[in-house]
Amino acid sequence: MEKVLLSGSAGFIGGYVVAELLNRGYAVVGLDNFAKYGRVSKSYDDNPNYQLVEGDARDVRLMTELLADCDHFLAGAAMIGGISYFHAYAYDLLATNERIIASSCDAAIAAHRQGRLRKVTYLSSSMVYESADSWPSYEGQEREIPPPRSSYGFSKLAVEYFARAAWDQYRLPYTIARPFNCVGTGEGRALGDKEITSGNVTLAMSHVVPDLVQKVLKGQDPLHILGSGDQVRHYTYGGDLAAGVATAMEHPDAFNEDFNLSTSQGTTVRELAELIWRKVKGDGVPLRLVHDEPYGYDVQRRVPDTGKARKVLGFQATTTLDAMLDEVIPWIDAAIKAGTI
Repeated sequence: MEKVLLSGSAGFIGGYVVAELLNRGYAVVGLDNFAKYGRVSKSYDDNPNYQLVEGDARDVRLMTELLADCDHFLAGAAMIGGISYFHAYAYDLLATNERIIASSCDAAIAAHRQGRLRKVTYLSSSMVYESADSWPSYEGQEREIPPPRSSYGFSKLAVEYFARAAWDQYRLPYTIARPFNCVGTGEGRALGDKEITSGNVTLAMSHVVPDLVQKVLKGQDPLHILGSGDQVRHYTYGGDLAAGVATAMEHPDAFNEDFNLSTSQGTTVRELAELIWRKVKGDGVPLRLVHDEPYGYDVQRRVPDTGKARKVLGFQATTTLDAMLDEVIPWIDAAIKAGTI
């Protein structure tokens, strides 16, 4: 049985990836320091093929020991949050993520040299395209446009430079996976989130889908959104993203390649707000919007070219936004009542 080390396994996307890998028959070692959410119970915690290690991805010795008998390394650990996080922790995001990726590569280089570790699959981000001025964003565009303005986006672009540099100097094989706008269940309140008032609702601003769902469920009317509402995003189901990451990890044609992992369907924030409103309120209550001042890093268009992943990996994200919301809305409703979000 092949073994995979996944750093950041307790994260939002990490939880979906662990489940996908176990379903594909891998033994999985998850590493997390629980800095973001604390300890969270998962459905696979008792799976005999899953081992959870509490530790820090910046610990090179620990990482090297864990990788010694692994075939694959999914480098997913990072300090990450919603748009308010980018401003509240601008320095910490950059400093922490640079240390994580440097330690991860140091350990992976040593493990690969010893012989068993075959490849590192790095989880990057759509934020590497933050400064794009033409769309859709294709693989390679991130090196043709100005670097990201946010420290988080810059740190994820650095992940990709580390991946290529480790290959150039040490011949450590890599694949780069760029998820776009993950939507799903299981994302609780981050321990370091700062509460922000938006209209008559105070919440820890994270990502647009859970934020809007919370506001509607809490009865906000008119509904507050950031900016014009014309911002375009490609909301992609966590289960689909996990399948894309796992496929990129194991596919022979993914060797030293990079892939945008996303749905091909774009949606404006206004359209998202209307869909959530109708699902919660029905058709009889008109939607009224208030446009709050957006954050500085509120990218107006984040539109991926998904052709490479489809052609090379055979990967397509097929879950509709409608189906995602049917799963997410009741989960958030229960989490609000339980006080976990």
